[in-house]
Amino acid sequence: MEGPSSRAPAAKDGALLPARRDSCGDGESDSARDIKTHFRVCRFIMDTGVKLGMRSVPVATACVLYHRFFEHVNMHAYEPYLVAMSCVYLAGKVEEQHMRTRDIINVSHRYFNSGSAPLECDKEFWDLRDSVVQCELLILRQLNFHVSIEHPHKYLLHYLFSVKSLVNRHAWSRTPVAETSWALLRDCYHGAMCIRHIPQHIAIATLYLAINSYGVELPAGEKEWWQVLCEDVTQADIDAVISDLLQLYDMEAKCI
Repeated sequence: MEGPSSRAPAAKDGALLPARRDSCGDGESDSARDIKTHFRVCRFIMDTGVKLGMRSVPVATACVLYHRFFEHVNMHAYEPYLVAMSCVYLAGKVEEQHMRTRDIINVSHRYFNSGSAPLECDKEFWDLRDSVVQCELLILRQLNFHVSIEHPHKYLLHYLFSVKSLVNRHAWSRTPVAETSWALLRDCYHGAMCIRHIPQHIAIATLYLAINSYGVELPAGEKEWWQVLCEDVTQADIDAVISDLLQLYDMEAKCI
């Protein structure tokens, strides 16, 4: 098995890592294929994180590390799923929820080979483990060891408490605004939009979309509710985040 700094280290006979799927359809540009690959890999990160029992913030950190890494490199020079596994491993350290490489490798193996038994600790396993660790170091170097990440989660939690206090409690209990906002926020990490927009704007936009989706009415004032919560956000900022998120949903439908 080749090291992580070389072209696409792949498992023997495709047992550990999947074959690269370049497209969901014919006639697509390289850019469109790359975006869809990133979408699938981030879905893999999220599913793997859930099976490993990771909290939402470490999973989000893994996605951000993945997107930031591929901002600096050509994705065709590296195996994206190997990078993703290393990002999960590194995110566990960054967010102080350490994951064993063996657990990450076994969960990843089960992800691509449903119902299979845990891997034996043979040469192939140790080669992959070494690749995950080496790739972690590569990611750190590419990011200049800047792995401290500010997420929208704490802002969304604050905004939800603030908005809840303005809404009739019966109306609030009848509409899943909070649950929808968290789901929208999680979905933002499927694409590079999570590193294109600042955390406060993402938090406001997901809450804005959830509130408008359910028709929840907030008291009118001199300023819009979202301007009160985040002074520097504009309607254009909110629209830009929502537009990027809707594009991700459109992509998901095409990839099914």
